[in-house]
Amino acid sequence: MFTRHKPEYYQVAQGVWGLKILFVNVFMISLRNGSQTEWVLVDAGLKGSAGRIIKMAESLFGKRTQPKAIILTHGHFDHVGALEDLLEVWDVPVYAHPLEAPYLTGRSSYPPGDPTVGGGMMSLMAWTYPTKPINIGSRLKTLHDGERIEFMPEWRAIHTPGHSPGHISLFRELNATLIAGDAFITTKNESAFCALTFLKQISGPPKYFTTDWDLAENSVRKLAALRPRIAATGHGKPMMGKELRNAISYLVANFKEVGVPSGGRYVGHPAIADERGVEYVPPFRMRPKFAATIFLGAAVASFLLVKSLSSGNQQQVSS
Repeated sequence: MFTRHKPEYYQVAQGVWGLKILFVNVFMISLRNGSQTEWVLVDAGLKGSAGRIIKMAESLFGKRTQPKAIILTHGHFDHVGALEDLLEVWDVPVYAHPLEAPYLTGRSSYPPGDPTVGGGMMSLMAWTYPTKPINIGSRLKTLHDGERIEFMPEWRAIHTPGHSPGHISLFRELNATLIAGDAFITTKNESAFCALTFLKQISGPPKYFTTDWDLAENSVRKLAALRPRIAATGHGKPMMGKELRNAISYLVANFKEVGVPSGGRYVGHPAIADERGVEYVPPFRMRPKFAATIFLGAAVASFLLVKSLSSGNQQQVSS
């Protein structure tokens, strides 16, 4: 079912398509309303990717199309990067959980990324990742746990915190299709090689940005209990069938060993946030054995990522 289409997007399930933008996915869900095809966008990718997202939408749904809404699994920089550019083209509401609102209305920054979690260059670079909020003002609409949006009644939101306070996933009971966001992912996102190539591997949420590991484990268990047949995640390729069942069972049974880093700023010391934003961030404790590796590795990783982003932007312009 992981079928390739032009231009660059792939089909996840009936009425669901995904697009890889460097190391993160966005998704489009078709909504059938009589003879008219309506749709929603899930997440908004990296900054500078609005053109690719619009191109995909027009390929699927026709010229000058716009979604009924944009739904955000959460507001980290790689999931809202193109949001403000898209809202200049599309006059649509944006749905997110209330606990994610402070980071989407300019009220609070996220806790800083943690470069000490290990796993590769993506982790080493975590201190450079943007955490400042964006501000979409009155465009923001709330989406609570268990809620179904009026125009997409087959799908319900599931609050899956841990990676971020207001993280949500989307689930369609009809064919047990799950859009998990970053509650769990299907590649090792701490590694630049895995993140960029989508090398398939079940994983918990990206370690360098997850700020409450107890909640993250509970969220994985919550999603596993749904028994999804198809899962599309924020990073990595879709999983389905027996492969997904085995992978998610393994993750649940071994979450503390494979999902949680051996050490890090938020391991055992979660950040605290409420509807107003971040209230407490644990102090940064540099483990001596990581100090030189982090700063030297970060310099190399920054160079490589900038090079990759530049290459991607050039390809976008040329297309």
